Amino acid sequence: MSKTEPKTTVEWRQLDWRKLEKRVFKLQKRIYQASKRGDIKTVRKLQKTLNQSWSAKCLAVRRVTQDNQGKKTAGIDGVSSLKPEQRLPLVEQLKFTGQSKPVRRVWIPKPGRQEKRPLGIPTLYDRALQTLARFALEPEWEAKFEANSYGFRPGRSCQDAISAIRASVQRKAKYVLDADIAGCFDNINQEELLTKLNTYPTLRRQIKAWLKAGIVDNGQLFPSNSGTPQGGAISPLLANIALHGMELLLNQHFPEMSGGSRETWFHPKGTKFRTPRLIRYADDFVVIHENLAVIQYCRDLLIAWLGEIGLTLNPNKTRIIHTLEPYDGQQPGFDFLGFTIRQFPAGKHQSGSKGNGERIGFTALVTPSKTAQERHQAEIGRIIDAHQNATQTALISHLIPVIRGWTNYFSSENSSHTFSRHNLLTFQKLWRWAKRRHPNKSKGWILRKYWQRRGRIRWNFTPDETGPVLPLHSKTAIRRFVKVRGTKSPFDGDWVYWSTRMGKHPTVSRPVAILLKKQKGQCPLCELYFKCDDLMEIDHVIPLSLGGARTYNNLQLLHRHCHVRKTASDGSLVPSKRLCH
Repeated sequence: MSKTEPKTTVEWRQLDWRKLEKRVFKLQKRIYQASKRGDIKTVRKLQKTLNQSWSAKCLAVRRVTQDNQGKKTAGIDGVSSLKPEQRLPLVEQLKFTGQSKPVRRVWIPKPGRQEKRPLGIPTLYDRALQTLARFALEPEWEAKFEANSYGFRPGRSCQDAISAIRASVQRKAKYVLDADIAGCFDNINQEELLTKLNTYPTLRRQIKAWLKAGIVDNGQLFPSNSGTPQGGAISPLLANIALHGMELLLNQHFPEMSGGSRETWFHPKGTKFRTPRLIRYADDFVVIHENLAVIQYCRDLLIAWLGEIGLTLNPNKTRIIHTLEPYDGQQPGFDFLGFTIRQFPAGKHQSGSKGNGERIGFTALVTPSKTAQERHQAEIGRIIDAHQNATQTALISHLIPVIRGWTNYFSSENSSHTFSRHNLLTFQKLWRWAKRRHPNKSKGWILRKYWQRRGRIRWNFTPDETGPVLPLHSKTAIRRFVKVRGTKSPFDGDWVYWSTRMGKHPTVSRPVAILLKKQKGQCPLCELYFKCDDLMEIDHVIPLSLGGARTYNNLQLLHRHCHVRKTASDGSLVPSKRLCH
């Protein structure tokens, strides 16, 4: 323990979390800056300081016991949650000893498939220790990661990857290597990963212990000689580290020419080509280029590179397609992260080429994929079927988050026609639900009972004029998403940039966006800026039970742990001036 850290006799709820957060982020920012300039000696020194910090240990314990979605999931020791008085003793126990307990394997279904995928659940102690290690490693590698890597990184999302793809195919018809790595998390070569990680010995031994800990499935212990079990706090970061270098590999084989030219030399034939664009989200990636030979060459390069870390491409999910024309018996376009990216022939004034010099117009559209649409309607149908005897209000409350979440996710692209179609499909399911409840009533009677007029809209699924209304898919506005700038990272300390992006993200609800802007990106309880991976909750300044109003002046956006702290104290909080004006 550092001599400057407070004593652990302080009660958990009385800790100055603002001070702890600022102390840890200051170290993380220094690690990021040192890694950016290549000062490895300073990076290691700061990482050791952070891993021994009492402040970082407290934040790691709070992350796994209060903030994380799976905080009540038990490992092999059966411990699923900790009371506040049990958390400080856990802080004292956190230490890198080079030992680890096996993970408990659970199987969860894949969306829309019969097969399941495995998750490895570490013990609560190991989850806290992994979070502590991630605090030190993530800033170092955020300074190294490539610009077009978007999965499992703070401040980056699926929409960033889709925006990058849209920008690549907007002006010219191209070939695409649509690739998927087979069993990425399960097959990574652990020794190659540790060599690539290149961290200080104590942390290296601890990470190796986590990788070699073994897996308990149905009471049987199995060795884990390869891969990083999904489910651990540090597993996504380790997978990103293992896959780091793919974009750099292509840039080395297609280096930019001097003088700022966008063309490169294709070495095998000595022909000039533009640099191919590789865009990766976790273990899924695409390579985009106008020339088929370049795409095939990139595929061979990546297969050889992945083989060095024990990975291969999945032959059933890896293919080469064209964005505008059929190729190799396949229709144009491809699916990525739930979107379909495809070009369609259009007016003569739009750019494009068939490859033989003949010009052809086209337009590039990014729409929700057919699979994503089928899953969404299946989910709506499942909810409606499960609430045959429920009230209309209860049914609406279960459908609202499904519809809003789905439409928000796809609202950054060309989804208006798809949303209108889903209005009709959802209405048909609701109509069958209503008719089944009243088989002897007329159509007019059913319409008057379940659909009301609100303003200019006649077909509102609502119980009465003051009750909740089921949102229409088409009511979600289509707003173009702006991709994250270059290699920027939340560890650079540019709070204005990151808080502004959070408020404009399509998956953020309108009330949260309004409150983020009103509070200038800060939590009024701890007065810290919201970070990209923080969990936020809307709170009533004056509770409704005490006469509080349902207005924005009586609402505030808090961290989840701040919300718990406020509720546990006195149930009310004097509104700040920032919330009242």
